[in-house]
Amino acid sequence: MALRLSTGLRNALLDEKATANNLITGTTISFEDGTGTDSRDRIVDSGNGLAFFVKRGKVTVSGSTSNDGSYEVLAVAAGYLEVAAGSLSDEDAGDQVILAGATGGSFSDLFQNCVIDVYSGSQPSNADSAETGTKLVTITLSSGAFSGGSATNGLNFGEVASGILSKEAGEVWSGIGLADGTAGWFRAYDNSYTTGASTSAIRFDGSVATSGSQFNMVSTQINIDATNTVTSVALTLPAN
Repeated sequence: MALRLSTGLRNALLDEKATANNLITGTTISFEDGTGTDSRDRIVDSGNGLAFFVKRGKVTVSGSTSNDGSYEVLAVAAGYLEVAAGSLSDEDAGDQVILAGATGGSFSDLFQNCVIDVYSGSQPSNADSAETGTKLVTITLSSGAFSGGSATNGLNFGEVASGILSKEAGEVWSGIGLADGTAGWFRAYDNSYTTGASTSAIRFDGSVATSGSQFNMVSTQINIDATNTVTSVALTLPAN
């Protein structure tokens, strides 16, 4: 099956603008070299004001002694942001530092905290069409409850390598079966979770298998009330 992008998604990819998502300033911000997960560097706020920055977004630092620049956010907590190892130098709090957050219009940005439904039957002819078949399972973070417009239990995409976008490392993508059946196709929705026929909704459809597909699960046989887990995701755009 083909990877099929909705009209809303194609429009967004072609014309999405960077969006500011947070701005804080203060003298409580310090910088740590290699203290984070897997020796990542950390921007630390003793005032715990960093929770609203966005993973995979950008944070721009200004006003520091030696760490001004723009960095990709790899992890977010109220007290710190993690960025790539080797990005920062140790620096104590004290300077009046400004942190500005933003996301752009990339595919992974558009699908931050997204949700995925898996259906039986054949994939529709386009991602603007209403869903077909039986909805077998909704895939969220660790099978948690999801509501459109809330980041809670939403899914995120991770690194791009060799032209392939995968799911975020460390996230468990799973869901509890809603009906018995064989998975035929999936639809990924942005955080708004707009279902039904639409030419403005941001979403995409693709194939389901146990390996070698865009969306790979432990099993394509979905059973009601059973946990169904996604093993890998491999999304790519045409090379020519």
